[in-house]
Amino acid sequence: MNFQIRKVAVLGSGVMGAGIAALLTNVGIPVRLLDMVPQSITKDEQDRDLSLAHKEVRNRFAAQSLVKLKRQKPAPLTSLKNVTLIEIGNFEDDIHRIADCDWVIEAVVENLPIKKQILSQVDQFRKPNSIISSNTSGISVNAMVEDRTADFCAHFLGTHFFNPPRYLKLLELIPTATTNPAVTQFMQSFGEDVLGKGIVIAKDTPNFIGNRIGTYGMMLTIQQMLESNLTIGEVDSLTGKLIGRPKSATFRTLDVVGLDTFSFVLQNLLEHLPDERAMFIQPAFMQEMLVDGKIGSKAGRGFYKKQGGEILEWDWQSGLYVATKTCDCPSVKLAKQEKDFAKRIRNIVAAEDQAGRFLWSILSGLLLYTANHVNEIADDIVAIDRAMKWGFGWEYGVFEIWDALGLQDSVARMEEEGHKVPEWIKDMIHNGQFQFYQDDEHYFPTKGYLPTPKDAKQIDVDDLTVIFENNGGRLLDMGDGIAMLDFCSPNNAIGIDFMDMIVRSAQEVDSNYRGLVIGNQSNNFCVGANLALMLLAAQDEDSYEIDRMIHKFQQATMAIKYCAKPVVTAPYQMTLGGGAELCLPAAYRQVSSETYIGLVEVGVGLIPAGGGCKELYCKNLSAAGSENVDYLKIATRTFETIALAKVSASAAEAHENGYVSPSDGVSMNQDHLLYHAKKAALFLADKGYQAPVRSLIPVAGETGFAAMLMSAKMMHTAGHISDHDYLIAEKLATIISGGQLPYGTGVSEQYLLDLERKAFLELIMEPKTQARMQHMLLTKKPLRN
Repeated sequence: MNFQIRKVAVLGSGVMGAGIAALLTNVGIPVRLLDMVPQSITKDEQDRDLSLAHKEVRNRFAAQSLVKLKRQKPAPLTSLKNVTLIEIGNFEDDIHRIADCDWVIEAVVENLPIKKQILSQVDQFRKPNSIISSNTSGISVNAMVEDRTADFCAHFLGTHFFNPPRYLKLLELIPTATTNPAVTQFMQSFGEDVLGKGIVIAKDTPNFIGNRIGTYGMMLTIQQMLESNLTIGEVDSLTGKLIGRPKSATFRTLDVVGLDTFSFVLQNLLEHLPDERAMFIQPAFMQEMLVDGKIGSKAGRGFYKKQGGEILEWDWQSGLYVATKTCDCPSVKLAKQEKDFAKRIRNIVAAEDQAGRFLWSILSGLLLYTANHVNEIADDIVAIDRAMKWGFGWEYGVFEIWDALGLQDSVARMEEEGHKVPEWIKDMIHNGQFQFYQDDEHYFPTKGYLPTPKDAKQIDVDDLTVIFENNGGRLLDMGDGIAMLDFCSPNNAIGIDFMDMIVRSAQEVDSNYRGLVIGNQSNNFCVGANLALMLLAAQDEDSYEIDRMIHKFQQATMAIKYCAKPVVTAPYQMTLGGGAELCLPAAYRQVSSETYIGLVEVGVGLIPAGGGCKELYCKNLSAAGSENVDYLKIATRTFETIALAKVSASAAEAHENGYVSPSDGVSMNQDHLLYHAKKAALFLADKGYQAPVRSLIPVAGETGFAAMLMSAKMMHTAGHISDHDYLIAEKLATIISGGQLPYGTGVSEQYLLDLERKAFLELIMEPKTQARMQHMLLTKKPLRN
């Protein structure tokens, strides 16, 4: 059975419906967004003599959602232009228009009768073979399809996106008893490949996988907080990065979710899990907070409140906001020094102090609860672990944490404390199977080890053969004649070693390979050169060493550009400064949709000197075409992008800012990025890639220099930039314009590289630049001096 999704209808324009609509437009899919018809007129509508019959009034809810989408932070849209792909309407006038949609997503309020009413209308107007789904967070999907037609039932399933849909990776698919397996299979592929999601198949049980386990963990933590007499701040200091969870930990996460939303999730569990009712009843202090409107970030107050420049926490005992506390137990201080997660988690739960006892109680309770419900909520432990990592941002899943704690020792402790351990866990140990994950390839699904489900498009760099390496990087063999240059330096910083690796790798690929991919699998692609190393050299007035580093970096970027074989870069997440300079000269960029790229050197008082100014200008020049080229316009655009340190908030914005070309590829699923980059390198090689021919670059000359400097002068006079900013702008204008040359003069790349290097050397020796660099290293924030 063949399915195609070319247009989607989203029914319900609330936070989730609008967010899903935005996600779809981010991949270029047009959306019809429908909502209810208002029952009353607003004052503004009344003042404009509009009636309830007016189309603008009838579409009000969907229209308001579009306005919010454009203003919302973090941005649901990868580009504001995407909003033009959304067509609004209402259920009464436009429900029949779902007939041309390939996928209809119901995203109305979490109320079964209302959902069934909407779905009955969908059944009436949908086209045959179209897919229908409900974005429910926990209502039974089987109950929704009662009384629906056979074709509807065969094409219906639950699609539980996590909020915000653009940023959270998890998408739970929940088939019903009558869902055609081909529909589930298609939606899994579509979700992974097109929407970029991590897919888990959940069973139709209350709150499915993520919210079931996550909510239990939250409530267990809150109960143990009350029993341990800990504060909200102390709990968050223990349940964040320390144990492999997001820094938002427990209560900061609840503030983001909203206590009202969390209460709704709890209510669903209370209604459908009567045997577990005691666990899901909110304590009195949370019920009082809900009544008082202390529901979280959207209300400006919740478990935390910002007052002046201080963050206060809610004291659940006194009912007042007080100064935030953190847990300072000795075990916590020791644990923070341990980088190995398994050692850290074992050490802290073994500690005989308040932190150790608290963490053992919440972790052991969560492990046992999950183990008791594995077969009820999912097909295997892998789905559960992935749901918690992809939906809640955990670094390790439930059973990965159990492996880290040590199965035998932890079970022995649980039984000593009188806890009932599931029989299948005890059988594991009895049979000499002491880990849930035997290795990277196999897991234990309650009866014996099976191959861990793998994504064929996910390349693990640690599985690749090393060709050669140094302290800065390693060249790996990806197979099929493609090599990959991986980073080895701390935080993927660009140092001398990595620069050497670029040049050496380009030479190796020229001789023995078909193409080169530059990428990695870290938190960020690259946030630039080693700033600390350059600052030390500048403070020592070692201009020779700084000049040597710049020269090497320029050699490296030129090696990327003029390699005889195609070089493909694979940027993702933060790709800043030198990281962007690595990408600009490549033959092709395979970019993650969530790539935040920018030449940000001005923020530390410098200018790009690895060829970044030259390459961005050249890319803008190339994008302008060959006829009636306005060099001044191109130079001004390049100047503004670098001078304002513009960072693109997505791959789409990177294209708008000139960092990415229209011909470059975008990977929605970051797990597939290296796979796509390799494919791109092979494609270029197969079609007979030829390195670019060196040629002169036409510049705006003194005309462009004067125009750019005038713009900077106006900002300086208005007080928008400092004296030092103006100095930086003057040097940047010199580079991009080519200096005091006639308009349209052709200059060599080396000429512009020399201007970059000269300006960089002069700026880094300035005390104000060094102050900016030091401030950035200490605070991670720019200094405007």
